Amino acid sequence: MTNRKSDISRRQFLQKLGIGAGSALAVMAMEPLKAFAEDTTNRPLPDAYNGEPCQMTYRVQHGSGEKISLLGFGMMRLPDEQEEVNRLVDYAINHGVNYFDTSPMYKGGRNETQTGLALSRYPRDKYFVATKMSNYSQDLWKLEEAQKMYENSFKALQVDYIDYYLLHGVGGSGMEDFKPRFLDNGLLDFLLKEREAGRIRHLGFSYHGNVSVFDFLLDHQDEYHWDFAQIQMNYLDWRHASMSKGRRRDADAEYLYNKMDKLGVQAVVMEPLRGGALAKMNDELSQRLTALRPNDSLASWAFRWVGSHPNILTALSGMNQMAHLEENVRTFSPLDPCTEAENKVLEEIADIMAGFPVIPCTTCHYCMPCPYGVDIPGNFSYYNEAVDQKILPLPDSKAPDYKKRVKKFGKGLRKALPDASKWANRCADCEVCLKKCPQQIRIPNQMDRIAEILKKR
Repeated sequence: MTNRKSDISRRQFLQKLGIGAGSALAVMAMEPLKAFAEDTTNRPLPDAYNGEPCQMTYRVQHGSGEKISLLGFGMMRLPDEQEEVNRLVDYAINHGVNYFDTSPMYKGGRNETQTGLALSRYPRDKYFVATKMSNYSQDLWKLEEAQKMYENSFKALQVDYIDYYLLHGVGGSGMEDFKPRFLDNGLLDFLLKEREAGRIRHLGFSYHGNVSVFDFLLDHQDEYHWDFAQIQMNYLDWRHASMSKGRRRDADAEYLYNKMDKLGVQAVVMEPLRGGALAKMNDELSQRLTALRPNDSLASWAFRWVGSHPNILTALSGMNQMAHLEENVRTFSPLDPCTEAENKVLEEIADIMAGFPVIPCTTCHYCMPCPYGVDIPGNFSYYNEAVDQKILPLPDSKAPDYKKRVKKFGKGLRKALPDASKWANRCADCEVCLKKCPQQIRIPNQMDRIAEILKKR
């Protein structure tokens, strides 16, 4: 029988080192001792909170020994004004953030350019940039067209090498889409050669949906040698995989993380806040966390939980407001890992939340624009808020508070989406959005649910 006390001590030791138990064995032979370091004792930064210098927590990339900030900057939701983008990037870099994640498809193709303009003002060794092969449309499955997207990333980012490059959104439709996107056309072979040539420093993939693709890629680790992989991970998805009517993600985050940890493949985390759901839960649940740490936001709990896992290389946050950036920097400078007692509370909250009939939308906006002008993420976000505030699900039509709750739902939707042309009842069931959704949500079906509630007003 394993000694429980010694097992906990071992995990705590590995957490301080910044590497998982399975990964430790994989790396020791390559870089004894050096790869174990997690650095939280960095230089004092110019700005401070309460007179104390900020100290970002870093994790060490296994193969290169690069120190990556545990807080990563997700650039997808950047503001439109370049001056504001520069201001956010300046604050991030001055406070130790050095990992910046973008894609050719974000912000209508403008995101890489915005990112490049902001980062190119700094020496190249001051930041690590991640971008993706976002060849979702079939015309980009041709090798020549995919290569054009790849080369355009270098131009937009103003770099001659890319630090972290990902196959974008693998698994959405299983091997049926993955093979023509990356295998049959020779694209993956091309990217592997680009890594050998040094134009790609680290090669990985971002996973959405069908676990057969995830398993295929990691089961061929001896062939592909993935340097990292990006997964959706938060304390709700840990044991409750995102689910939608009729379809679901095939594996929870616990399975994904543990398989990567055993193989020594470090994880980059997306959606640590589950599309904002873990930053605005109902009062009953939020008060449980506030009672334990009165000065901490709900978002900081979610980030601390993710960061407490030692095989996480960086946790991405899509920050487009200075207040969010400041708070997240504070959470990771340095990280205060969750205790076992805190993890237990978060596990209980996740179990409760998993019972809510919410739509598993992360507001990534991949589904947009809608040909009929419907604000898909906006409708879903308000629907989930109505569930969170216990307006939904509606009671029996004869219940004394039925009409009041229906009226309250309509009033809340008007406030969230003042333009009625963006409401769910404008959905034409064209299904253009279906293949775009990484959560595999049956979007027209969910729109119909919301439209039915609107009819009752």
